[in-house]
Amino acid sequence: MATNGDPNLTPAAQLAEKAKTPFPGASAEYEAARKALLAEEIEFRRHMTRLVAQRQSLPPGPVITKDYRFKDEQGFDASLIDLFGDKDTLVTYFWMYGPQRQRPCPMCTNWLGAVEGNAADIKQRVALKILGRSPVERQYAFAQERGWRDLNFG
Repeated sequence: MATNGDPNLTPAAQLAEKAKTPFPGASAEYEAARKALLAEEIEFRRHMTRLVAQRQSLPPGPVITKDYRFKDEQGFDASLIDLFGDKDTLVTYFWMYGPQRQRPCPMCTNWLGAVEGNAADIKQRVALKILGRSPVERQYAFAQERGWRDLNFG
């Protein structure tokens, strides 16, 4: 389907045909293959745009009624709703740091180190909580060892 069913869209192949060859001296065969690929990429982006619209138009999903419980950094009980604090969006990261592990996963540690640098800014808009299976005190001790000040563990 050249326009994904929308008569207002220019056909992808027509748009691809207008594209300039990115590499001087490319063969005609290469140019044709690149333009065919570009037309497919345009169609793919259009399809993804339609999927996003469909996802955004879904009715509200089910309400979770299970009472999940967590421990905050002070060791106090917290419910799932408590993790939101004063925000309406909660972002969580579950890192691989179980009680049986001597140290947390190196990739998780690497990722959280990068997030730490932006955590204060992120938390201006959303609640940000890092979850793991190790006791929260152990997670927090590791965070202090790394110099992480802006991540919240549970």
